[in-house]
Amino acid sequence: MKVKIGPYKNSIGPYQIMDAIFFWHERYPEDKLAERWDYKLHDRLSEWLANTWVNGLCEWIQSKRKQNIKIRIDPWDTWGMDHTLAMIVVPMLKQLQATKHGSPMTDDEDVPEHLRSTAAPDKENQWDVDSNHFKRWDWIMDEMIWTFEQLSMDDSTDQFFTHPEEDEVFESNEERLHAIKIDSEGLKKHEERIENGLRLFGKYYRGLWD
Repeated sequence: MKVKIGPYKNSIGPYQIMDAIFFWHERYPEDKLAERWDYKLHDRLSEWLANTWVNGLCEWIQSKRKQNIKIRIDPWDTWGMDHTLAMIVVPMLKQLQATKHGSPMTDDEDVPEHLRSTAAPDKENQWDVDSNHFKRWDWIMDEMIWTFEQLSMDDSTDQFFTHPEEDEVFESNEERLHAIKIDSEGLKKHEERIENGLRLFGKYYRGLWD
């Protein structure tokens, strides 16, 4: 497998052109910009350009700019596609968790009770998110990361099997197999957590943005 995906192309339009001309605006916070006469001029010129041929030219240029994407899939990449994808998903989820600037809306039913909105103090304003909003997403992301880490291993269930000693003598292979001790309860909980992590990944797939 070889994957090369370039950065997304920045938008080009009347407002971006004015941003480049009024470059010094970057030094000011948004609440201060609104008071400046030159920022008001910036908006007026942007609106004027949006109704001229310049806007059409910008749209044409934008339509020609494509993101650089090159993907080659080798036959062995799909021998265990679930394992292959897990190895890619883990570092992506970890980077997203480290760099994210927001969180999608999540359902209380998907997190432990102490992280639910019903466990948070009353909000000051109705439009505010509750104090557990971002904690819920962190918990969900942790579960997704753990799940794909398990799936990227050769066998994450080895820990639940205790094999007899190598020098222990058995009359048959069948007898040796019967001597293997299995932590059935631990294995069941492990698999249930993986299934839930996959469910969360599918449910919140469209919330995986920065």
